[in-house]
Amino acid sequence: MTTSSTVLSTATRSPEQLRLRLPDTESSGQADGAWWPRSRDLQLEAADLVDHYPSEGGRISRLLYSRPDWDGPPAGTEGIHKIRAARGWVKAGSFPSDDTHLMVLTMSSGRRLKLLVIPHDTPAAEGQKRLTAAGQGAAGDGGAVDVARWDNESPGD
Repeated sequence: MTTSSTVLSTATRSPEQLRLRLPDTESSGQADGAWWPRSRDLQLEAADLVDHYPSEGGRISRLLYSRPDWDGPPAGTEGIHKIRAARGWVKAGSFPSDDTHLMVLTMSSGRRLKLLVIPHDTPAAEGQKRLTAAGQGAAGDGGAVDVARWDNESPGD
């Protein structure tokens, strides 16, 4: 019996380990919160986000990601189109030349959230500082990025 090298693991971490902050009030910044993944493995980290996203926030039905934040297919090739989470497959897309460092979540309700992606190797104190700022509604105040195109959702996969 042989095993396929294309089978992806659905193992994710516990909900307590998800490093995610959403503001207590409506965000006025360019992002609606922040997410601090533990690696550059999009499949593993996005599955963890999907599986452990707070239930009161809804269910994630689609992800749009910024390619430079993740290891994956080489530049000039198609990005990842699906994430295999424990609850099932979730559509994914990206803009090939995007460098906004955002993960845009489309919820099953249709609501869209923009999460600032904190690099996985950010020192602990700085990462916690950025997460705290996101919880206070300041996640997107760190610089000007063109996020308007994300609202049109025309990724060039």
